[in-house]
Amino acid sequence: MQRSEITIDLGALRQNVRTLLTVLAGSELWAVVKANAYGHGAVDVARAALESGATALCIATVAEAVTLRRDLGEARMVVMGPSDEDGVAAAREARLELVVAREDVPDGVPVHLKLDTGMGRWGLSELVRPPSNVVGLMSHLASADCDSVFTERQIELFRSATADHAHLTRHLANSAGALRFPSARFDAARCGIALYGLSPFGEHPAADGLAPVLSWRSELAAVKRLEPGESTGYGRRFVADRPTWIGIVPVGYGDGFRRDLTGTRVRVGDDLRRVIGTVSMDAFAVELAGELPVGAPVILVGDGVLLESHALVAGTITYELATGIDSNATRAGRTVLDA
Repeated sequence: MQRSEITIDLGALRQNVRTLLTVLAGSELWAVVKANAYGHGAVDVARAALESGATALCIATVAEAVTLRRDLGEARMVVMGPSDEDGVAAAREARLELVVAREDVPDGVPVHLKLDTGMGRWGLSELVRPPSNVVGLMSHLASADCDSVFTERQIELFRSATADHAHLTRHLANSAGALRFPSARFDAARCGIALYGLSPFGEHPAADGLAPVLSWRSELAAVKRLEPGESTGYGRRFVADRPTWIGIVPVGYGDGFRRDLTGTRVRVGDDLRRVIGTVSMDAFAVELAGELPVGAPVILVGDGVLLESHALVAGTITYELATGIDSNATRAGRTVLDA
């Protein structure tokens, strides 16, 4: 095998779409596929999501959407980030819909007006009279994963501000909002992280009926025994205090297995084993229970090894870890499964 291999299970993604559609109970599901579908592969994910019942795609930039348009025909695409004049022109040509957070609404392109109900980024403080090319009204939840009181306040602000324009498509909920706040679902929900079987709450995704889509495996490229006082890795952050078998895995922060993942656990054979020492650009060390053969399989993500657990060790969120995994063919193999 190559240094590592990433597998994208589109069957799991389709299952997550069905789960979310059940939760939404009649509201549309718009699949967020920005940042190359959170590192999962935008074209494959977008196509599978649409085939499974999602009705639109949400992308961060016009450039991302134009690239997808070439492969996805007439799929509905909503660009959520800001666009300059060149971006607006490109959006018209590519038949995209734009999110606009200013009062001067561009002509000749479908627009979603964005209100700031508490996120404190882009958004209108008041809703202007929507021109005829406005097709949707939206806002963004700031803390649906951790602050129910503030989230309910945002929901009511949005409801009140848009009440006179309910004939337009109203959309507010992200993954956390869709899963926990029925009143946030309105006409559509923009779901990203849950689509990929990752918990927006940092919990086990199965708690919400979600199945992880991405798995990542490698193997032991070297096995050696450290004697007491010997170390592995830069800075000698791990020094053996007893005879210790270690394995070297040919994956590192250059591949997206971050430097702050020291201490997390990966599956080596049948056992969860601790990552030790400093993660290098192209390799890391794992403490073994005993001598194992070179080539023994190592599961970095999948088979019970959760990105949520890695995120807890790294002090970050699954979004950042997922989008940071490099599936470029020069770094890793990539397999797409569908069922």
